[in-house]
Amino acid sequence: MSSILKVHLRKTVDDSYNIYIGMNFSNAVKHISSLKLGSKYFIITDRTVKKLYGNQLLKLMYENGLNASLLSIPAGESYKNRQTKEWLENQLLNKKAGRDSVIIGLGGGVVGDISGFVAATLHRGVPFIQIPTSLLAQVDSSIGGKVAVDHPKGKNLIGAFYQPRAVYIDPAILNTLPDQEFYNGMAEVIKYAAIMDKNLFAYLEKKSNIILQRDSQSLLKIIKRCCELKRYVVERDEKETGLRRILNFGHTIGHAIELLMKYKISHGQAIAIGMVAETKISASLGLVEPDAVQCLEYMLRLYHLPTFIPSATNLPALFRLTLQDKKSKAGVVHYTLLEEIGKAKVGVALTEKEALTRYKQ
Repeated sequence: MSSILKVHLRKTVDDSYNIYIGMNFSNAVKHISSLKLGSKYFIITDRTVKKLYGNQLLKLMYENGLNASLLSIPAGESYKNRQTKEWLENQLLNKKAGRDSVIIGLGGGVVGDISGFVAATLHRGVPFIQIPTSLLAQVDSSIGGKVAVDHPKGKNLIGAFYQPRAVYIDPAILNTLPDQEFYNGMAEVIKYAAIMDKNLFAYLEKKSNIILQRDSQSLLKIIKRCCELKRYVVERDEKETGLRRILNFGHTIGHAIELLMKYKISHGQAIAIGMVAETKISASLGLVEPDAVQCLEYMLRLYHLPTFIPSATNLPALFRLTLQDKKSKAGVVHYTLLEEIGKAKVGVALTEKEALTRYKQ
């Protein structure tokens, strides 16, 4: 005789958290101490950021009476993998990290993604804090709880949704960013403007000179606006079942470019190329006026970003890789495409061959 037992799990978990914009390290550490999230703190960073800020943050934590350790990994997307995650887990367990431990991700998108994924799985979840040090991470990847590692078959294929307890953003850190890293972050800023805020798009064009000079007030303005837009989307669609897919504009083809080039191209550069390519597809479908392509290309060039797929690229191979995108179902890829500057359409279904044909037109 068979039986059925129903497990009732009506969840009322509140994963809300604050984004502190304009808070320096000293004040951030004092605030972290006041949260009393655990008894041990583990800072995960990369070797580049460690030299700039890792030891400084560790010293501040000691001075505030916090039991802290620092772990560093090699810098770069090619190290955002299961092997690095396993190494971090081994180090944490060797250092007796328990459920009373807190993980702090100090770095750019790679560090935030992998440290968040470690936090999500260590002892089935320990508190996690984001301190993003790149423009890309400050405006996008540190917010929203998407944490992951890459797989040889695709980017971010193994991961979780795991929200941080707090995010601390200090725009002053951006003064130490190499120019190319700053430009990479501007690709994500331009993405937000293109899909959701035509006024921000106009501001980026009008103020490009002072933004490129890293004017503090201008950076504060654009970081705050991007965080507001990301917050709006995540609050309405945390698990990316609908609206949140709007943030994938440029990423379907962009991620395929990164994979095809074995991450020898930066994320920002790949997304810039992906945005233009996908807008060409949108124009071919009649979803957007053709001049939107030129408008987007002009904006990207202002910020020293590429706008075309390299001529030597095997286009059929590139578009086949889009099938490995997480939004691909039964051989059909679901794109986010521009309808006009400041507005985008989610879920435009195309086969790889249809997308390639539209791109070539």
